[in-house]
Amino acid sequence: MRNLEMEAAKRLLLLLFLVSLLSISTATTTRKFRARKPCKRMVFYFHDIIYNGKNAKNATAAIVGAPAWGNRTILSGQNHFGDLVVFDDPITLDNNLHSTPVGRAQGFYIYDKKGIFTAWLGFSFVFNSTEHKGSINFAGADPLMNKTRDISVIGGTGDFFMARGVATLMTDAFEGEVYFRLRTDIKLYECW
Repeated sequence: MRNLEMEAAKRLLLLLFLVSLLSISTATTTRKFRARKPCKRMVFYFHDIIYNGKNAKNATAAIVGAPAWGNRTILSGQNHFGDLVVFDDPITLDNNLHSTPVGRAQGFYIYDKKGIFTAWLGFSFVFNSTEHKGSINFAGADPLMNKTRDISVIGGTGDFFMARGVATLMTDAFEGEVYFRLRTDIKLYECW
């Protein structure tokens, strides 16, 4: 009987030891993650001009899908639910639409909720300038009514090969339902 008690006590001590190691490891990992600083930080602006049936010369975005009650030249009612917009927008270093572009924001957004303005984004910043070459890829939900919102940096090419991080979006300006400008604060945590 005494051997069984000794064996049970050893197992209990081993279990307590393993649990304490796990808690120390988790606490260390959490502290490292919080203290981590971005390896690269950049701020860009992208300018979206939606085609409205009259501005074909200046438009950088077009509605390519709409719900049955909508059309492809005017965003649908009900918070634009169901509209799919494809874009090829200029990227600038400042908030001036007429500044020299440093690249293009290319991708799409889908208005995906009836009750409130929100969209899902999938796009790339494509660079071919003296400062940057390659692309940064983004994806995520964009709750438009929030002052700032974060989306994931899910990869990249060229100077941004395998980049990972977070992009904080902020609506910097909008004019009706034709033009908006987003400030994009990119923080990369994996740089190669």
